Amino acid sequence: MSAFETQMPPVQHAAVNGVDLAYYEAGPREGVPIVLCHGFPELAFSWRHQLKALGDAGRWVIAPDQRGYGLTSRPEAVTDYDIEHLTGDLVGLLDHLGVEKAIFCGHDWGGLVVWQMPLMHRDRVAGVIGLNTPFMPRSPIDPIAGMRMRFGPDMYIVWFQTPGDADAVLSADVEKTMRFFMRKPTGLTAAAQPPPEGGSTFAFKDLLQQWDASDEGSQLLDSEELAAFVETFQRTGFTGGINWYRNFTRNWERSEGQPARIDGLPCLMITAELDAVLSPAMAEGMPAMIGDLEMHMVKGSGHWTQQEKPQEVNRLILDWLAKRFPK
Repeated sequence: MSAFETQMPPVQHAAVNGVDLAYYEAGPREGVPIVLCHGFPELAFSWRHQLKALGDAGRWVIAPDQRGYGLTSRPEAVTDYDIEHLTGDLVGLLDHLGVEKAIFCGHDWGGLVVWQMPLMHRDRVAGVIGLNTPFMPRSPIDPIAGMRMRFGPDMYIVWFQTPGDADAVLSADVEKTMRFFMRKPTGLTAAAQPPPEGGSTFAFKDLLQQWDASDEGSQLLDSEELAAFVETFQRTGFTGGINWYRNFTRNWERSEGQPARIDGLPCLMITAELDAVLSPAMAEGMPAMIGDLEMHMVKGSGHWTQQEKPQEVNRLILDWLAKRFPK
């Protein structure tokens, strides 16, 4: 049996916002649902520990494979992956479930999406939980131009802008790619250091090609969990997920005039002490921009917090829900 069968609820499908959205659901259909939004290169499967724990605690919890990922549709057009489409899919999912409002919880890229929900669809949001990804003010310049200036052309988000290139490199050996990304903090922290000879930080193309795939010590997932990711991305490729990154400039251009604060909405921010990509320092400005905010740090966790430290993440979420959304 696959890890999907042993660790996930049965998959369901909803026709929403022009895509077939696959999602997984646990817990009783009562109270305010919690929608879990994954990052890159991930799947709803990344939330397997939270689906079980929150469902067992009597919470209605839903995790979609988001647009471009897993069992969900992968539209061709790059612009079909902008923030309007990504937030629109979540609104469509609520409509499909007959739900007025949900608590949106996002990690990595999913975090960027859930922090946009109250800015773009305020009437559908009961609360927001950020995992690793902070709420950040709109950049004064095009974010891709800023990253290119600060980190150089090989920084992975800048590299991702070139059509087809990263897609081919990551797909060439999917198992190596997933093992490279899904590592414990020490492995990814080393990958984030600028090379001694100069060059880009987060230059994942070169780092992936140089990485010794026999390195077992830093692996985060067991063989069945790894296989769930590998078999999925072997089937889908990475283009859908990379297309989210190809909308950074478009999203920035279209967000002019958006609110710069979130008020009157309960928010929880969970940082990870050892995340090399989304460091806790990035969240330090949040109390000045969010009126109702609780913050916690998960010690000893790297980037894949909900998979690295599931019990701690589950406890923080359930404690906050008990206080802010009592059953």
